[in-house]
Amino acid sequence: MPRAKKKHSRGGQHGNVQPFSDEDASIETLSHCSSFSDTASVADDGGEASEDTAQEDFQYKLKGFIDSTVDKSAKTRQGALDGLKTAMATRILYEFISERRMTITDSIERCLKKGKGEEQRAAASLACLLCIQLGSGIESEEVLKTLKPVFKNILADGSASIQARQAVATSLGLCTLVAEDDILDVHATMECFENLFTRSCARGDGTCPSVSPQTSQLYTNALLSWALLLTICTASQIKDILRKYLPKLPRLLESEDVNMRIAAGETIALLFELARDMDTDFEFDGWDELCDKLNALATDCNKHRAKTDKRKQRSVFRDVLKGVEEGDFQSETIRFGTERMTIDSWVRKRTYDAFREFVGSGMNYHLQANEFIRDVFELGPPMLVDSATMKAMKIPRFERHLHNSAAFKARTKARSKFRDKRVDVGEF
Repeated sequence: MPRAKKKHSRGGQHGNVQPFSDEDASIETLSHCSSFSDTASVADDGGEASEDTAQEDFQYKLKGFIDSTVDKSAKTRQGALDGLKTAMATRILYEFISERRMTITDSIERCLKKGKGEEQRAAASLACLLCIQLGSGIESEEVLKTLKPVFKNILADGSASIQARQAVATSLGLCTLVAEDDILDVHATMECFENLFTRSCARGDGTCPSVSPQTSQLYTNALLSWALLLTICTASQIKDILRKYLPKLPRLLESEDVNMRIAAGETIALLFELARDMDTDFEFDGWDELCDKLNALATDCNKHRAKTDKRKQRSVFRDVLKGVEEGDFQSETIRFGTERMTIDSWVRKRTYDAFREFVGSGMNYHLQANEFIRDVFELGPPMLVDSATMKAMKIPRFERHLHNSAAFKARTKARSKFRDKRVDVGEF
């Protein structure tokens, strides 16, 4: 049935909001929307609506979500927030959002102040995606100016929902990275995070504070956001931080929470990288003791820890140890569309992980189309790829199947010959 007819069969905009689905997101995948699309219609064998009609239908749905963020039902509001989040994670919606920025910001502020737990979590995440869509500039600065006091109140309020505080600890970090234009304000926000994660530091006698897993996650999120903001600090700020916090951070490695230990290890490696960028001969007084701790975690075989935790921890700390001892980083290549990007430093890894946490599976698309994210990773202006080129690049499913089958047979044959040679050697 044509999408245009569906529009007339919908109920009111303030009823139960259906979450934004992968089927809706497929409009984006097929057309690459906005500047990545051309005027050709998006069609398959069954016959779909034209791209213009699909775009109109999509925007109608988004307007419904925006209206529903003020609904009386908490469930409806949360559904609307989640719908907007998914849309912003999978499409470039700058023009649509820019026209409604104040309305969306007001809705986020209202949900943060009056909502509970999961609704606040969704609102905090949406604030981040809103800033990612708007990019750095006056518009995102206005969003942060409105929401930052609310974020900080929730973060400092011990009686607030732990889910809300966890989400705010993450969102405030990325919103600050994107939108904050005053480095002194960046430092003030970092102090808010310091007040949280330092509560996890082991005491002088080596014992760790007793905290719940949920509170430990809050402290971990605060540490990761703090590390993210380290990447935009000035040289003089980094020198002060090295002097004040590098001796403290190794005490977080004693935490019972594997996620906190990993976050602390990666943050230490990041700090060493920043220090060596300023001074190649940088030295740390507690070097030997720190390396012993990192080596112990890289080879950890404590029986009271879960196998999955130990495996995850050992993998990370082998890289952290190399980073601290040798200044080395295990690089990773990210492929998206016709391009590729190398994650070749702890700074770039922390930044990439922060963005990916919010856009999720849409990260590759944003690397292609989002001008702000491309600027952060120094990728240059978006490469315009029309639909004809995309179709030419795409291998038909049947051809892929034949190619994979042939590769499998060749691989099996080669391995069989190799096994035969090993048998012959053994018999000889």
